[in-house]
Amino acid sequence: MKNVERLFIRQEITQREEEGCELGDLESRIDAAIKDNATADLVTLYDELDALKPAESFAYEEPSTLEEIKALRPDGPRRMEISISDEDLYDRIHGAWLGRAAGCSLGKPVEGWPRKRIDEYLESKNALPLDDYVPYDEKQIGHGLKTSTRNNIEFMERDDDMDYPILGLIALEQRGEKFSPRAMANVWMNHMPVNLLYTAERAAYRNFVVGYWPPESATYRNPHREWIGAQIRADMFGYVAPGWPEKAAKLAFQDASISHVKNGIYGEMFVAAMLAAAYVSDDIVEIINVGLSEIPANCRLSEAIHDTLGWCQELNDWEAVWDKIKERYGHYSGVHTINNAALVVLGLYFGNTNYEDGIVISVRGGWDTDCNGATVGSILGLKFGAAALPEKWIGVLNDRLRSSVREFNENKISELAERTVTIAKQIMALTDEEPEEEPDTASGEPSDSPFVGNWVIDKSFARWDISVKANLTGTFEDGTGYSCKLHNVKAEGKNVAFDFVMDKGGFGIDIQFEGKVDSDKLNGVGMGNGFEMPIEAERA
Repeated sequence: MKNVERLFIRQEITQREEEGCELGDLESRIDAAIKDNATADLVTLYDELDALKPAESFAYEEPSTLEEIKALRPDGPRRMEISISDEDLYDRIHGAWLGRAAGCSLGKPVEGWPRKRIDEYLESKNALPLDDYVPYDEKQIGHGLKTSTRNNIEFMERDDDMDYPILGLIALEQRGEKFSPRAMANVWMNHMPVNLLYTAERAAYRNFVVGYWPPESATYRNPHREWIGAQIRADMFGYVAPGWPEKAAKLAFQDASISHVKNGIYGEMFVAAMLAAAYVSDDIVEIINVGLSEIPANCRLSEAIHDTLGWCQELNDWEAVWDKIKERYGHYSGVHTINNAALVVLGLYFGNTNYEDGIVISVRGGWDTDCNGATVGSILGLKFGAAALPEKWIGVLNDRLRSSVREFNENKISELAERTVTIAKQIMALTDEEPEEEPDTASGEPSDSPFVGNWVIDKSFARWDISVKANLTGTFEDGTGYSCKLHNVKAEGKNVAFDFVMDKGGFGIDIQFEGKVDSDKLNGVGMGNGFEMPIEAERA
């Protein structure tokens, strides 16, 4: 955390301006503090940046909570009628995994290159127009990327774009479709090395370590919170919700909110909803519109998608549309959600009937090429199914995917697809979303929640006592004389959540409990710094 303010404060200035905040004299004061090496002043100035609100003249509505997002959505199908055989379900999901891997591998060698450089390189290799993977030239492409280039591919090389679907799958297998943001954070800490996380994800992981959990983990000293990182984590949540864009978007929100806000969250929800719709609709415009129906109608991302779709329909020339995107949205970082989502829509529109066109156009567009190739490849791969994908793109992968996810370093793509099918069938069997229950209590108000009372947790190594008052304040005691207050207590029907600090020989570990009251039993899971443990309590 040393000098984190100095490291990020200039990027935070950009982020706050993009969110519609007026800085006044803050920027000049920050410049002076940087020049004077005034670290303490930078901390205070960063806090001032954090406290800013969008100006009243800001034309967009961009909340970061699920309920507020839902309230601002346009009309949409929410859940679409679907009839699909087990064989077709597997073929679609297998196609999505393969399509994502091939699109990612295509874009990986030229990640971050501007469009002009990509085309000039391809032309110099007689590879334009591109109809296969990118040729390798050791003078222009790093040696570590060789395994993702033409005639050198034997598997899908490790990439964070492919790590994230595996992490999402682990979360769903462990916790089911009701997994929480905190559960997702623990999956990261248990399975993902921090040095292979970037921008917003690395900031969130850093925040987990020092005790900032979702949603604070997304906001504290994280100027990348609207960048593309969440958008590239969407896929698993669309794969497992066939024809159910609302469910896909809700699952995506649970994941996105650990590291992102506003348009960063919307990007993941948008992609997940499109994937869910691609099971049902063959019309790419309809699929895109279903994705839009799960995010706020009046946000910057929605505006960019509407613009791009309109240009595609008006101009019917991907390069002309790219020029429009560059002109209107090229001011964003090359790894921002909004401009890259526009390139995803560009690739989808012109790849509607041709997988190759989709991934090639999205990669030739530049910016975050591996991410955009992966997302377009995923959606088109699910839309067409594995059996319809060209062998030249998927055959070279040899059903292999390397990953940095602990315990999942070497994977068969077909087996990942099978595991995904299992979750998808479980979610398809669910009834429609139940209306959200109103919380039993507002903070500090009397409650008749079944959680109120005294509880005993009898572990083999310790006895813990929890006491909860009618206003939902409470204490935790471990039997050694140590006690602490319960924090963030929530009781909605039988569902209960709270935080406490467990003493471990003089230092504390933050524990978040999530569970359910059933008569005189309280059962759930306690999640700490990278671990989970079952907790069962009885009413005292």
